[in-house]
Amino acid sequence: MRFLKVVLALLVLGSVAILGLRLAHPLPPLPTEPPSVAIPASPDTALGRALLPRAAENPGLSGIVPLPDGRDALAARVLMSRAAEETIDVQYYIWQTDTTGWLLLEELRAAAERGVRVRLLLDDNGIPGLDSVLAAMDALATVEVRIFNPFTMRRPKLLSYAFDFPRLNRRMHNKSMTVDGIATVIGGRNIGDIYFAYGDGTAYFDLDVLAVGTAAEDVSVDFDRYWASASAYPAQVVLPPSHTGLAELAAAATCARGSVRGSDYLAAIGESPLLRRALAGEAALEWTTVTLVSDDPAKGLGQAEKTDLLVGQMPGLLESPERSVDLVSAYLIPGRVGTDLLQGYARDGLAVRVVTNSLEATDVPPVHSAWMRYRDELIAAGVTVLELRARPEPSASDTLTNILMGSVSSLHAKTFTVDGERVFIGSFNFDPRSASLNTEMGFLIDSPGIAKALARTLDGREAVYEVVQTGDGLLAWIETQSSGETATHTTEPNTSALERAMVRFLSWLPIEWIL
Repeated sequence: MRFLKVVLALLVLGSVAILGLRLAHPLPPLPTEPPSVAIPASPDTALGRALLPRAAENPGLSGIVPLPDGRDALAARVLMSRAAEETIDVQYYIWQTDTTGWLLLEELRAAAERGVRVRLLLDDNGIPGLDSVLAAMDALATVEVRIFNPFTMRRPKLLSYAFDFPRLNRRMHNKSMTVDGIATVIGGRNIGDIYFAYGDGTAYFDLDVLAVGTAAEDVSVDFDRYWASASAYPAQVVLPPSHTGLAELAAAATCARGSVRGSDYLAAIGESPLLRRALAGEAALEWTTVTLVSDDPAKGLGQAEKTDLLVGQMPGLLESPERSVDLVSAYLIPGRVGTDLLQGYARDGLAVRVVTNSLEATDVPPVHSAWMRYRDELIAAGVTVLELRARPEPSASDTLTNILMGSVSSLHAKTFTVDGERVFIGSFNFDPRSASLNTEMGFLIDSPGIAKALARTLDGREAVYEVVQTGDGLLAWIETQSSGETATHTTEPNTSALERAMVRFLSWLPIEWIL
């Protein structure tokens, strides 16, 4: 009886504390004035003069250039910032305080100083350490900053989860940067060294695409939906005022430039002939049909209809695959519906391949624990399952091809191809969180060239383990070495018994819905 009284007392105290924190840290009111809106492409800008005539020659189509290389992906964003004359709209889940993060933030500040209107929409979960800088930037005449699903307690910020978990568990995972209404970059990359394979240590392979024309217009319209949504709060009502933020940014950017000076990243930014040709409207662009798929921003409050979600739109756009499906996802949790779908394709005779991180390569072991639940079924149905091997020393020259030739340490891309003709590039992780909790976006592109290039990389085996079932129903990991010889592992390769026990234990817990 005494134990029950203690438990009851603790529950009452906990409830009172949560209620008190919630009352002490309410959400600020949303603005009543109309939000700013996207500025359409104009021939008055250099990009508009270069690209609008090309778009007019290709009505309804978009010009695209894939950006699998980290240096090119960084260079694209820097060059676009420098080319901007009227507007830059930026939307990201994570913006890190490291070399590339400071470099790009300084490029935006410099653009604003030239008179370019800069709108920054950032998820509050991915901007630790930036409150002062963002508040100072927001105070500039040509900069607007909005925070998606803000934490009302700024310090310690994560304590807000204790009293506002249902709302804060929903995040904006979108990633886009659009300049002068005519050119945009979207894909899987956040902003930070790890996403551009810059510096030492772990690096991600990722995939973005530069698009001009109709696709950029669509992203601008979508950005406005999020900018005006009930989850996007002006920075001035969320962040405390700052008198030192711009000085902090200047000092950090100076250090960042010193760090990158002399590297091939600086050379990529200075040269980058492919990107310069693309932004000049020259032959580097492939003109094709590009469809933007994006969640209704009301998903951030749990109020979107399923038909307005990316996961609900995709089946109607894809139609029925006839020959092949290749799926690459860093955090693959197909769930019951996805597993049944992939199994059905395989049983109908389609060539189905999936690529995700192995346990040794993943940076989120709980996701691997959920993936394990579906892996056996997919293999048994005839799906080819490939798991990326970890590499201790990633290279700055990682590309769509050499990612699967053994040059990076962890996979972060989210892409799939259908019939070697259509390819999806975006932020969607093919897991429950992407489907139900986080907002996502991506392009579905008619491009046999990109689709077949990805398919060819999956034909190689030097950077992956092929996971197969043995005669006794157990799993084995086939490792193909550079000599062509193979080695067979009967447990998750290059992992300890403790690591394997941990993910096995996690697989028994009911946590898949938040992964």
